[in-house]
Amino acid sequence: MTPLKPIVHPILPEETPDSVPVAGVVTAAPKPDRKSRRHRARELALQGIYQWRLAGGGASDIEAQLSEEGGFAGADKTYFVEVLHAVLADHLVLEAHIQPCLDRPARELSPVEYAILLLGSHELASRPEIPYRAVINEAVELAKTYGGSDGYKYINGVLDKLAPMLRPVEARIGAAKRK
Repeated sequence: MTPLKPIVHPILPEETPDSVPVAGVVTAAPKPDRKSRRHRARELALQGIYQWRLAGGGASDIEAQLSEEGGFAGADKTYFVEVLHAVLADHLVLEAHIQPCLDRPARELSPVEYAILLLGSHELASRPEIPYRAVINEAVELAKTYGGSDGYKYINGVLDKLAPMLRPVEARIGAAKRK
């Protein structure tokens, strides 16, 4: 894939702060949306888990509501449905995985942090085809986008403690490679 080239508009002058037109101004091409279909599915799952945490409801109802809102453009719907249903069905088990890595009871976490940690713990526990570092990175990116200002650091720390518990072999191999 070739890199994007700047767009040059030699015919369209641009006004400078001094009101002097400048011809040949180089402007950057618009950035394409770089979110993967899987990342978009995680965003929707996060929204669904967050909604469930605040208002309750069943996975099917939340799925239907989110699909009515038209947020599925560019998302891996199959992955979204699987993750949402699995996380809500197994939330007590996932919370039990997370709790030893927390510095406070899970119920005291912000709803966004809680939802991201449930999603991340589900992927660590149930999706071995996704490297644990990718799971952590995705969770951190969600926290940077939707969480509090330093929430991503907390998410990173908790999942970094949880990964060796749920994926001991992969974590040992990863640690050995970093040495």
